[in-house]
Amino acid sequence: MKVPMVDMLAGYPPIKDEIEAAVKNVFNKANFILGEEVKKFEAEFAAHNGAKFCVGVANGTDALRMAYLASGIKAGDEVITSPFTFIATTETITQVGAVPVFADIDPVTFCLDPKSVEKKITKKTRAIAPVHLYGHPCDMDALMALAKKHNLLVIEDTAQAFTGKYKLGGTDWKMLGSIGQCGTYSFFPAKNLGAFGDGGAIVTSDQKIYDTLIQLRNHGSKVRYHHEMEGFNSRLDTVQAAILSIRLKHVEKWTEMRNKVAEKYAAALKGVCVTPVVPANARHSFNYYTIRFDSKAKRDNAQKHLTELGIANQIYYPITLHLQEAYKHLGYKRGDLPVCDAVQDTVFSLPMYPELSDEQIKAVTDAVKESVKVAV
Repeated sequence: MKVPMVDMLAGYPPIKDEIEAAVKNVFNKANFILGEEVKKFEAEFAAHNGAKFCVGVANGTDALRMAYLASGIKAGDEVITSPFTFIATTETITQVGAVPVFADIDPVTFCLDPKSVEKKITKKTRAIAPVHLYGHPCDMDALMALAKKHNLLVIEDTAQAFTGKYKLGGTDWKMLGSIGQCGTYSFFPAKNLGAFGDGGAIVTSDQKIYDTLIQLRNHGSKVRYHHEMEGFNSRLDTVQAAILSIRLKHVEKWTEMRNKVAEKYAAALKGVCVTPVVPANARHSFNYYTIRFDSKAKRDNAQKHLTELGIANQIYYPITLHLQEAYKHLGYKRGDLPVCDAVQDTVFSLPMYPELSDEQIKAVTDAVKESVKVAV
């Protein structure tokens, strides 16, 4: 049985009429740039995340870049983050003139290890950028404590973790992205809240950061043709905002469906490989479902076997950033971050989307079991 990594059409028929009506409404008004649907979506998204403000932008990468800038990250500053992530997390640090500093990750969650982060703090450190990888929350209690102790900013990369939650202090449930000074999001179509194109957003409860973001996304302008700073052309498209408003109404239901798929995967793969662990103080968004094997050979064989059967799969990420050519100048080598080294060689992501059927789940998990039997 062929199983796609993501089936973006599976969830479309139930909301087709809503989507088409929303898009038609934008077409009829022809207000395509920063139309009223953008403001509407921003208000809804901020409320959903428990933040005062939301700024819609062109994509998740721009969201990171502008969040760093608006938070005051500047040339020579250091930002501590994970190398086990997509390069957007760090290329945007470099692009604002700062330096990414890589810390190791936790072997269970694959998120930043706070103990490793603390060892990386110097006089130049200005911020921590936690990446809620695959949708699993970072240890935000520990990271926020470090930030407070060392007077650091916290800018959350929530591209894979929209609808994820963390119980801060063991009592207060917070949406991921709303805990630090800024949270950044991607609306790439395959994300939990995907647009029908590209899009991104930043949330914050800081008035000054919000005001700066509003200027940055529109060429540094508050009033048309008056520019207090240089900015970007990075505005969330009005059509995409209208679509996202409709999809936002359903996203909590879809997250619960993802969690049910994850439970079925975990039950079927018990004892076969290491499956995601979700602690009591967290809700996983399961943008990806990532398993881990006890050897690279088993992982590689699983990828080969599933691919031969037509079952989509992916390794997120085969080469961690500290070992990429783009960051060779920073001087990292294999062995500097041993957990990252081990994890990149043994993780493997399975198909994940809300509408995965029991038959599809069985086909995927049976294939994983078969691959392990023949692995060297």
